[in-house]
Amino acid sequence: MVGFVFYMDTESNNSAPLRVAIQGVAGCFHDAAAREYFDAAGRQIETVEFDTFNDLFEAVRFDASLVGIVAIENTIAGSLLGNHELLRASDLRIIGEHRKRISHVLCALPGTTLESVTEVNSHPMALMQCEQWLRQHRMKMVEHFDTAGSARDIARDHLAGHAAVCGNYAARLYGLDILAEGIETNKRNFTRFLIVADAVKAAEIAPRRSECDKASILFTLPHTRGALSKILTILAFYDINLTKIQSMPIIGREWEYRFYVDVTFDDPVRYHQAVEAIRPLLNDFRTLGEYKSAETPAEDYGN
Repeated sequence: MVGFVFYMDTESNNSAPLRVAIQGVAGCFHDAAAREYFDAAGRQIETVEFDTFNDLFEAVRFDASLVGIVAIENTIAGSLLGNHELLRASDLRIIGEHRKRISHVLCALPGTTLESVTEVNSHPMALMQCEQWLRQHRMKMVEHFDTAGSARDIARDHLAGHAAVCGNYAARLYGLDILAEGIETNKRNFTRFLIVADAVKAAEIAPRRSECDKASILFTLPHTRGALSKILTILAFYDINLTKIQSMPIIGREWEYRFYVDVTFDDPVRYHQAVEAIRPLLNDFRTLGEYKSAETPAEDYGN
């Protein structure tokens, strides 16, 4: 993973744990992703848990001491459209990204064997991703609100015969035995997370503009023929690589769309020239963030 370098004003600020908002409980994939990302930057963190993404965005928006980490897309489930809209409405800035391989384990109380498992608890998405393995082993699947929450509840309530599908980090955090690893059907399962902060915190810890090689932008287009094609042509002229384009309907304006676009570039100067070139052709334009791109982690996918 290619992280960014923090630029803090004082040593005391840099040594204090950074408060990071996550959606879910300790041990969830947001928690694990936050620790991987900030460990790479050499920064200690203290996670703050929220039940929903809406609660997370609201907290980061109104508490300048917080930064947030939010999933934005998954290679199997696709874009998290709700989080795109929460990002737009919040006015928070993207200051970084992290890509994490999502791999599931089956875990239970110490001493539990596969044969003694009577039911498996986890989030519906995790159960779906591991359904083939679980059915092969004739295991009863029971939906739970969270992957890490399932592991936590088994450990806390001493639920004999129960097993959880969760990440390796959650299993270790709650002291459970790992009965099987890599039980997901599709091994090429990655989630992309964004690091977000309000304008004040972003100015404090974001990478320098010269360090950035990726940007997320938001715009709407006039309702004219070839409007999007013109924008894409200009970006190509300036050697800007379009890595993602996500359209969302604008509520109350029939057949009009808002575009969320991610671009990468080698030269920040040419990127900003491209932005100035397309701006007059757009109805609305906003930069959601400029940051350092993350690499997809290399993994042995097996069979």
